[in-house]
Amino acid sequence: MSRAEFADGQGRLVLAGTPIGDAADASPALVRALTDADVIAAEDTRLLHTLLARLGIETAASVVSYFEGNEASRTPGLVEAMGEGKVVVVATDAGMPSVSDPGYRLVVAAIEAGIPVTAVPGPSAVLTALAISGLPVDRFCFEGFLPRKPGERRRRLSELSAEPRTMVFFEAPHRLARFLADAASEFGDDRPAAVCRELTKPYEQVVRGTLAELVTWADEGVRGEVTVVVGGAPARSGDWDEALGRVRGIVASGGKLSAAVAEVAHATGVRRSELYERALVQRSSGTDEGNR
Repeated sequence: MSRAEFADGQGRLVLAGTPIGDAADASPALVRALTDADVIAAEDTRLLHTLLARLGIETAASVVSYFEGNEASRTPGLVEAMGEGKVVVVATDAGMPSVSDPGYRLVVAAIEAGIPVTAVPGPSAVLTALAISGLPVDRFCFEGFLPRKPGERRRRLSELSAEPRTMVFFEAPHRLARFLADAASEFGDDRPAAVCRELTKPYEQVVRGTLAELVTWADEGVRGEVTVVVGGAPARSGDWDEALGRVRGIVASGGKLSAAVAEVAHATGVRRSELYERALVQRSSGTDEGNR
């Protein structure tokens, strides 16, 4: 259901994406949502009031805290309020609620209660870091915060060592060096990566290099909000042989090359653009007569 289809007086849940740095990045839609809300569930009420002041917003909404520690106990009351026709806006400290932030539990509860759920899109550290990392963006996965315990973190990184997609992680600055060292151990010292610090803020910094190089840099100490982007595992030569063979089979059966490449890239995890280039080279060499 779109916002335009909401009936007057109908309760609903609105996930409000808030600026991850400069308050001036706030959208007009965010200003309207915060102004018109009946209840604002804020991860940090003090930061919410600071944002309202910076945006010059006055709201008659009831502001309640909604964070990891009280999500379970607070959710039923918020669902009840929406059932009575109130508009509940969830605003976390920065970025989109429910993405490694409070909100998911309330979304599920609202859906189960038949209450409409919508969102005010806003800045995202995940997509911002991915876009400026310089690493492939055609396919990616978001892993959020990994376990804090070293053993559990290394096990999760080991599971991801063969992941072909670009990976995006959140990490606390005081754990960054250890995270990068563990990633280098599991992924290899030469895996390309980028550390994006204080995105959209005055001291924004993006440091690119191999994991080994970034470990050395991070050992000096890092401050601020951190997002880490790591390149996916490179395909092995055997993977390319298999992928090209599957493309040839699809083309030989009458399929178009572009469609065959898309299908095989999705199934095998090899990069679509590179598979297409290799398939073109293969075809030009006379080993494949398929249609483009």
